[in-house]
Amino acid sequence: MAEVEREAMEYDVVIVGAGPAGLSAAIRLKQLDADLEVVVLEKGSEVGAHILSGAVLDPSGLDALIPDWRERGAPITTEVTEDKFLVLAPQGSVRIPNLPMPPLLNNHGNYIVSMGNVCRWMAEQAEALGVEIFPGMACSELVYGDKGEIKGVVAGEFGIEKDGTKGSSYEPGMELHGKYVFLAEGVRGSLSKQAIARYGLDAGSDVQKYGLGIKEVWDIKPEHHKLGQVTHTMGWPLGGNAGGGSFLYHAENNQVFVGFVTHLNYKNPYLSPYQEFQRFKHHVDIAPIFEGGKRVAYGARAITEGGFQSIPKMTFPGGALLGCSAGLVNVPRIKGNHNAMLSGKAAAEAAHAAIAAGRQSDELTGYTEEVKTGPIGQDLQKVRNVKPLWSRYGLTASLVLGGLDMWWASLFGKPLLGTFKHGKSDADSTESARRHSPIEYPRPDGRLSFDRLTNVSFSATNHGEDQPTHLTLKDADLPTHVNLPKYAGPSQRYCPAGVYEFVGDEGDKRFQINGQNCVHCKTCDIKDPLQNIVWTVPQGGDGPNYPNM
Repeated sequence: MAEVEREAMEYDVVIVGAGPAGLSAAIRLKQLDADLEVVVLEKGSEVGAHILSGAVLDPSGLDALIPDWRERGAPITTEVTEDKFLVLAPQGSVRIPNLPMPPLLNNHGNYIVSMGNVCRWMAEQAEALGVEIFPGMACSELVYGDKGEIKGVVAGEFGIEKDGTKGSSYEPGMELHGKYVFLAEGVRGSLSKQAIARYGLDAGSDVQKYGLGIKEVWDIKPEHHKLGQVTHTMGWPLGGNAGGGSFLYHAENNQVFVGFVTHLNYKNPYLSPYQEFQRFKHHVDIAPIFEGGKRVAYGARAITEGGFQSIPKMTFPGGALLGCSAGLVNVPRIKGNHNAMLSGKAAAEAAHAAIAAGRQSDELTGYTEEVKTGPIGQDLQKVRNVKPLWSRYGLTASLVLGGLDMWWASLFGKPLLGTFKHGKSDADSTESARRHSPIEYPRPDGRLSFDRLTNVSFSATNHGEDQPTHLTLKDADLPTHVNLPKYAGPSQRYCPAGVYEFVGDEGDKRFQINGQNCVHCKTCDIKDPLQNIVWTVPQGGDGPNYPNM
């Protein structure tokens, strides 16, 4: 098959992903040198369309990048007024007093935000500095140089038919080359996965861990709204079935951001993170908040949870991993946006120094050093044992041991308990169905809880029907020959969008992929027990169109 001929455009720095990390890198590069040619490529239909986060924002990253963000009108106005930590039981809850909580968990000075809107504002700041931003441009391939370095990406390929052939409207896209390429795709990015595998970037790190975050935005009655209140819960309904918990953030305009995070190292293949979230909203202490309200948006995405010990090598010949592509989330704080911004800033400074010295396409070793020893590393070092403690000993023990470890680290700079390992990957953690019992979930009532496909309609997800599915199988026989008989077909439960189902009569089951439903959470790429499902990018602009997630 003949190689596709593409035009090429040359830049100083090519950035994949218009999230907080990629946009921070672009802004910082132009702050340092207005003459640098910088481009940001975003697969969503617009900046912010694929951004989903809680989110309570620690402004330290933005303070370092744009100190006068308040004067510039950033959409960051709802300061946290109250922190609540609840442990839920089936019929009630216990509030954990704030006083014994480690200081780093205090949200004083943080803000409840829509990160989609924050990124839209950051894009405006970047464009004002001369950054070129191209939304609707999915990056489907890495481009390698003669010495094996990454020298660019392929973006904007359209018109491939369902059977993989090039249709009448086929557009080959372009190659965008840079002296350095930054991969800021977010969690489990397809190009980042390729770079990590090609250069063995994870050889010296612990296994990466993940959670699935599912979120709804609700308009609620004014009498139920408490502007600035932040509530986190643990315990019911997950109990001993899985780690995780919920968040409720009272944002502006009488809206509540409600979400549920399930750690993806759960063992029981019958567990459904989506159904656990829907059940959670019926808790006696939670349901009254939503009485008389309406859900206005829905979405989901994976979260990196491995922490400091799971960060891969962040540089490769020709570029670097930024933000959640490397896994910079502080799990107990449920925050990663500030670290994403700081990583973008640090990568930009390393690239600027290299270009100014006449270098290109080499490794930005100073960037890794800054991440590991600077504010990001200091933030993540203090909490590095919380996730593995929870995974190993459960909720109660992790509250005690993890709390003690964080207190010690807050006082003396490093954890008391050394560094715990994570153990198995999330895929390997899944046990056979015969070791567990099915979980009977209540039917959604259409008022507080909803079926998946109805909720997906509130994500404004759209994929062109004529293109190949962006969800592929390494072995088409494994779902029906192994995953169904051994693991009871867990993909039909772990996916929060109803993408996967087994259809047909008993003894003649067929695995069906409804790729048009996909909200790009990438859980399937992470949790499939045999690692048989591969998530890749669809054509540019496809996927969810989140308004203010």
